Amino acid sequence: MNKIIGRVDEQRRLDKCMKTVEAQLIAVYGRRRVGKTYLIRNYFNGRFDFMLTGINNASKDDQLQNFIMELNSQTKKQYPRPQTWLEAFSLLRDYIESLDVDSKHVVFFDEMPWMDTLKSGFLSAFEWFWNGYGSTKDNLVFIVCGSATSWMMENIDNNHGGLYNRLTCRIYIRPFSLKETEEYLKSKEIEWSRYDIVQCYMIMGGIPYYLRLLDSELSYNNNIDNLFFRKRAELWDEYTNLYSALFKNSNQYEKIVEALSNKKSGLSREQIIKETGLSNNGTLTRMLNDLEYSGFIRINDFYGAKTKIYQLADYYTLFYYKFIRDNYGNDEHYWAHTLDNAARRAWSGYTFEQVCKDHVEQIKKKLGISGVLSGISTWSKKGDSSGKGAQIDLIIKRRDRVINLCECKYSTDEYEIDNEYEMNLRNKVSAFISNNRVKESIQLTMITTYGVKRNKHSSVVNSEVTMDDLFE
Repeated sequence: MNKIIGRVDEQRRLDKCMKTVEAQLIAVYGRRRVGKTYLIRNYFNGRFDFMLTGINNASKDDQLQNFIMELNSQTKKQYPRPQTWLEAFSLLRDYIESLDVDSKHVVFFDEMPWMDTLKSGFLSAFEWFWNGYGSTKDNLVFIVCGSATSWMMENIDNNHGGLYNRLTCRIYIRPFSLKETEEYLKSKEIEWSRYDIVQCYMIMGGIPYYLRLLDSELSYNNNIDNLFFRKRAELWDEYTNLYSALFKNSNQYEKIVEALSNKKSGLSREQIIKETGLSNNGTLTRMLNDLEYSGFIRINDFYGAKTKIYQLADYYTLFYYKFIRDNYGNDEHYWAHTLDNAARRAWSGYTFEQVCKDHVEQIKKKLGISGVLSGISTWSKKGDSSGKGAQIDLIIKRRDRVINLCECKYSTDEYEIDNEYEMNLRNKVSAFISNNRVKESIQLTMITTYGVKRNKHSSVVNSEVTMDDLFE
């Protein structure tokens, strides 16, 4: 099997589950294409006592037919076709009972949410199987996995019925960090500069499935054209597939992400309702939760207030709305032809802010505050008669009574602070202090690609984090 890049903590937790002398029910979830199945398959070297993968948009009968075909194929036996999921799990129980009692036995249900079709009785049958049999087998490890993270959270993780408090391990698979992305690219013999890796990350977001499609013989720009802008390219229709495969009534979810794509700093719940025309009810709450659980949006705290700001966090979706939707098929070399395009420069700037938010632990490490309890938030104020407007996209409020106000700047060289920008920074700090009655010490932190160029204006900066630090 293939080498597993990163996923150190996830493998450690799987090791612990395999060593534990009691039944294990493990839930693995995360965004579509993030590598959940890859991790489980390669960790176990493809050796399962039984593995079943759900079929998208299939009927109950087709799911049961899939089950019995896999059971008979993998066991080399001829079990009768079940008519219900209760019968199916009864057959699975009989098969497990026939195995060696002195060995660990691993069962893997992949894309489990797809098996739970309308009125199929799947979930109640699984509850019956686990409570009455699986949980009593000290040598059984049952792994359930699914891209529909909201289904996994509601029906497995936070189940209030027969599976309440039955889960023994939950593993959330996150996209690769910059460090893991670099390691993955090297394993594919792609030797890019860290600047190009960050640019690639701002489009693909550390999603292994996308990174796997990169061609080592092409440059970064040519790869992007090849995957996104060439006619019938590998990822030209990824957007439609991504949301429709995860969410019922996916067009309602797409209304939310489209609204968020138009406001880089994010929207409040009330603003989302205004922009989308969606009703303010429990359905909206569920959709927002679904998008957050699946990694498409993040919820930012607004400093000094209880307001929650919803921000689009999925890099591919951001890239789709900014460039692919209106440019696909117009120019097959679009990305190579827009190297110094104003829209691309603006996109690089605000997407780099997202990269920084996804690497807060690396930022804290560079600042020497890894062990200090801290909270993350954003803040802004509109200009009025009392002063200019100001916006701070990343605030680290520390337990040691220090607040880091982080300014993120993406550039091709050292970032040079001129007189106008120095005044802008001082205005931000002053506005933040006066509007929030801050008593803590303030540290202005610059997060840049290649550092801040030393000049008579650079002393306004108290601490620095560079692109290389984000790879730690």
